[in-house]
Amino acid sequence: MSTPSHAAHRAEDFASAERSHSPHDEAGDADSEASTAGEQAEEATGTRRWGRRKKTTEPKKKGSLLKELPILLIVAFGLAVLIKTFLFQAFFIPSGSMEPTLHGCTGCPGDRVLVNKIVYYFGDPQPGDIVVFEGPETWAPEVQIAEPTNWFSSVLATLGRAIGVGPPNEKDYVKRVVAVGGQTVECCDADGRVLVDGVAVDEPYIATNNPLESRSFEPITVPEGRLWVMGDNRAGSADSRSHRTDIYSGTIAVDDVIGKAAIIVWPFSRFTMLDDPDIQGLDAVATGVPGHALAAAPMTLAVGLVVPLALRRRRLGLSGRHPPGGL
Repeated sequence: MSTPSHAAHRAEDFASAERSHSPHDEAGDADSEASTAGEQAEEATGTRRWGRRKKTTEPKKKGSLLKELPILLIVAFGLAVLIKTFLFQAFFIPSGSMEPTLHGCTGCPGDRVLVNKIVYYFGDPQPGDIVVFEGPETWAPEVQIAEPTNWFSSVLATLGRAIGVGPPNEKDYVKRVVAVGGQTVECCDADGRVLVDGVAVDEPYIATNNPLESRSFEPITVPEGRLWVMGDNRAGSADSRSHRTDIYSGTIAVDDVIGKAAIIVWPFSRFTMLDDPDIQGLDAVATGVPGHALAAAPMTLAVGLVVPLALRRRRLGLSGRHPPGGL
């Protein structure tokens, strides 16, 4: 039989045990479990509180770039068409009519030049300029271009021409401007030089010439809005001289000029700026664009515009997956 003192001690022990399991302690245990669960969740997502970030273990999304690639190509193609239409265009030189300035021959890799279209938005072609133009209907092609034999090759050729990298067009010509509207041109003086308004022009780009009797022609006054053009290879160029008897007296319309040949971009061994000497001594103000601004072909320029935008978009998208750090 227990004594009152012993019973009192047992009651105190029971009360102490009850206090050790009070609701306050149970809440503390719950908080501890929640904290542990939060840390485990943070470990799973690769992040920690207080701005600290740990390497994520979330699997990366693969194939997203491949999904975006068709859109990037379409946008790049559209930009290339716009650039080719309004700014710059590459042209292949298929003939030797501009030798030695521009290299071209049948069956060999000719020069590819980049044509500046911007320059003639602010003025007309000047004597000495090398221009690419669409020939009048009275001009026969200087070379015959083999067209594709199947639909697939035809589609590729059409797309290539749309962005300026396809095969040449038979009706596109490249010549040098010798006289402009209102001027009278003829050949030749005693030294075999072409005369414009009775004054011999200075043509340092001519390396070879044909006999005097074969290149002589009577004076022709160039109508306003038209140009008299000749190839640097006077012995092998079917230019304005060969069409003096047609309705336009051999001249071409300023509106038919596509642009100014500014630089040889291919092959790299012949990479150079094309000169436009002041052949009439007019001291005309140069209106060209610096060569470094023309060095990229239209498709390359378009891709250069699209890819950085796409990469920036992806970088912003990836950074948005992580919560901001800091307190």
